[in-house]
Amino acid sequence: MTTVNAKSPKGKKLLLFKVLAALFPFVLLVLLEVVLRFFHYGHNTDLFIKDPYDDHYMVMNNYASDKFFSDTANATKGNSELFQIDKAPNTFRIFVLGESTTIGYPYFHNGSFHRWLQYRLNRMYPDKKFEIINLSLTAVNSYTVLDFGKQLAQYQPDAVLIYTGHNEYYGALGVGSTSYIGSNRFLVQTLLKLRTLKVVQLFNNCIKKVSGVFASHKTADRETLMQRMASRQHIQLNSADYQAGINQYDKNMTELCTLLNDEKIPTFLSTVVSNQKDQPPFISEGTGPNSAMGFYKAGQQAFAKADYATAKQDFDKAKELDELRFRAPEAINAIIRKLATEFPEVHLVDTKKEFEQYSPHGIVGNETILEHLHPNLHGYSIMSDAFFQAIQSQHFITDSAETQISFEQLVKEMPITKMDSLIGVIQITNLKTGWPFNQPIPADYKPDTGINGELAARIEAAQAKWADGMDQLFSYYKNSNDKEGALRIMKALNLEFPNEKQYCGNAANIDAILNNYDEAAFYYKKLYQLEPNDQLAINIFQLYLRADEPNKALAYIKNIPQAQQGQAFNILTQIINDKAILAKQPHDTPATGRLVTNYKLLGLADIAAKYSAK
Repeated sequence: MTTVNAKSPKGKKLLLFKVLAALFPFVLLVLLEVVLRFFHYGHNTDLFIKDPYDDHYMVMNNYASDKFFSDTANATKGNSELFQIDKAPNTFRIFVLGESTTIGYPYFHNGSFHRWLQYRLNRMYPDKKFEIINLSLTAVNSYTVLDFGKQLAQYQPDAVLIYTGHNEYYGALGVGSTSYIGSNRFLVQTLLKLRTLKVVQLFNNCIKKVSGVFASHKTADRETLMQRMASRQHIQLNSADYQAGINQYDKNMTELCTLLNDEKIPTFLSTVVSNQKDQPPFISEGTGPNSAMGFYKAGQQAFAKADYATAKQDFDKAKELDELRFRAPEAINAIIRKLATEFPEVHLVDTKKEFEQYSPHGIVGNETILEHLHPNLHGYSIMSDAFFQAIQSQHFITDSAETQISFEQLVKEMPITKMDSLIGVIQITNLKTGWPFNQPIPADYKPDTGINGELAARIEAAQAKWADGMDQLFSYYKNSNDKEGALRIMKALNLEFPNEKQYCGNAANIDAILNNYDEAAFYYKKLYQLEPNDQLAINIFQLYLRADEPNKALAYIKNIPQAQQGQAFNILTQIINDKAILAKQPHDTPATGRLVTNYKLLGLADIAAKYSAK
């Protein structure tokens, strides 16, 4: 017989007791979350944080990618490119979203397409400030791009540049990746939000520590990130897994384009390109004529017979049938082109087409691609030109360019060093020794034993930082009296650290010594933007005079001593007028004589002599 306790809760009290009992674990979790936040446990996973060295700037958070990876040991880090919290006038702020190609692998730094683009825009519009902030990461896909893109509107972007699509299967949360959790986007996005909680981070860390006691990582340490991330290595064309990857990309990118379009943010969305001619299929289902390898061999034969149209078709089929999907299928490019027609603010950048134009017979191969999909330096320059042409076609910058920089001029001037190039060579050589390439180091491969090769090897092995290597190169060139080499280093460092005054100043000084007066004025103007003062303005004024550009010098006449301004203004006005006369009548003797006299009055006998000789 059961004894009923008269004091046991009944009715509403019983219901309340049950509700409180059910809520108790959640209350404990909330309290634990509050305590963990109070003691700053774990990591903030917001896209941006305040720069720890200057709280007037924001910078990409090193832990922004953690929530996308099941094992945060695989989480990748991005660039540290600053932008002002209070956006300065006359500033163009451009965010870049994407994957390993977009961040510039294997060169990074100034090898990335966005740095080529920044150098070109800086030179063409020297009075503007371009903040081009690259938020790309290796081993991520459209889930990360979407998440980062959602956070951009509040930071006043003038444009967003996107190159993504190769990692839909093996990037974080991809269909074939080790971090795959399902195709339900609501479930994925809910999990991403949960991973920002300190409680979840605590549980994950505890699990990792416990599993680490029993697990051996000797094998994993030898694996590349590509191998660690790839789980389902056989994904057949048009299979359920294949289609899941296509749908995932379509829905994520449609959501992102809808958001950016609604916010009226100009978005430049690029097609993706990969190696067709010189990258055999990684995994082929058989070797028959209708297999990936069969089509690849047929393509090689057609190419050898100069039947390039057939070769291109066969190489395309080989890539599409490759079951190890490290290269985006053409369905991805079809989605990109569709999105560019559906949204007024989304503009197509046809990088694939431009690569084909620079490839023999329109078939992309080792001429521009290092292995399966990452461009070489020539490829990154082409990629930058594709974005540049798209930006110019949309009249994104309404001001007239002070000077035009052609693609050929860009390639010639871009401050890429031999050390940068060698870092890429070493990275790719090492990458190809592992899965899925499994290629031994070529017998004829000889490491560069000079200072560039030595520094490249140390940087690639994480024994030195890139900036330290550049500083050592600068000292080397300076001690060797190689002013051109030293200048290239300063220009490269200025691109990497645009807010560091010493690099602007050093570049300007060396340019002036080399009589590159226009370029010296450009870097002094950049320095003036960082720290305005009259002496810098006077330097710019004098350099433009020495460059025989009186119209540009006139803008700085207010900074010279007031007693000299009236006479200098009259002389410059006369010089400008006489140069306009000579542009129409090259043999006008009176105008030539006045130019000679006026330049002598300014103390510029060398320029006067130039006109005397005419």
